[in-house]
Amino acid sequence: MDIRELEIFLVVADLLHFGRASRQCNLSPSALSRTIQRLEEELGQALFVRDKRSVQLTEVGRSFHDYARKAIQDYRSFQVALGGERALSGTLSLYASITAVYSLLPDLVEAYRHAYSDVQLELRTGAAEEAVAQVEAGEIDIAVAALPDRRGARIDFLPIMTTPLLFIAGHQLVEELDLLSRNALELVSMPLVLPQAGLSRRRLDQWLKKNRLVPNISSEVSGNEAIIPMVHLGCGIGIVPQLVLERSPFKDEVAVLSNAPQLDPYVVGLCSNQRTLQKPVVRAFWQLAEQRLAETQLHKT
Repeated sequence: MDIRELEIFLVVADLLHFGRASRQCNLSPSALSRTIQRLEEELGQALFVRDKRSVQLTEVGRSFHDYARKAIQDYRSFQVALGGERALSGTLSLYASITAVYSLLPDLVEAYRHAYSDVQLELRTGAAEEAVAQVEAGEIDIAVAALPDRRGARIDFLPIMTTPLLFIAGHQLVEELDLLSRNALELVSMPLVLPQAGLSRRRLDQWLKKNRLVPNISSEVSGNEAIIPMVHLGCGIGIVPQLVLERSPFKDEVAVLSNAPQLDPYVVGLCSNQRTLQKPVVRAFWQLAEQRLAETQLHKT
């Protein structure tokens, strides 16, 4: 067996789906299956139990997963030691919302590019609520995401900052309804502009359920950034992370409501799965982020 075969095995073991694994490895399904069969023949043991509905690791497969991960990590570390840090090359894929691209990534990406100029960076933007799913599916190396209330056992998270969740309304709506003087229970009876999914939506839904309230939802949008212009247009009250509001071109066109439900804040940071973090280009980005975070905290003390 070789390192490439071990890498392919880890992709299948982490995704537990031969179709998605073949796409991530840029292999045909038959080529990927042959690779797994060669490993099983060499070991003399089955690594997976497969049926029409699911794929699961055998007991031997779970043990081999630990071996393969350590073997690849040791090999990559040896490669870096031989060639030095600037020997790193390849591709690093990042996923972030537009707000995160503007606020959290610039300095970090610039430092990474300076340290590892041979690495090609691929940046994809999209709704923040899709970030963790992109990582879990193995489609992205590292994503900027809000720390989920629950995350997979193989997902690592590096907290960078905390940002409150704010309720906002357009100035005209505030003036017409005198919303700033209303209490939290009254506010949610007004038309609401909410994200279709994601952490802020789940937290609001939990608060509503706890207080036995039925929301008056006027609009649902994808992505936190889209909520603010909808609120500005008078569609209702919105809920957004403070970080998103501060970066919005419409920030002066809306008002933050003081007498609103108090929801737990967002913890925003980097997320990746443990298998992906074994890749030298990914591990280097993660370690650089840890270093810069430690330096920032040191300056604050």
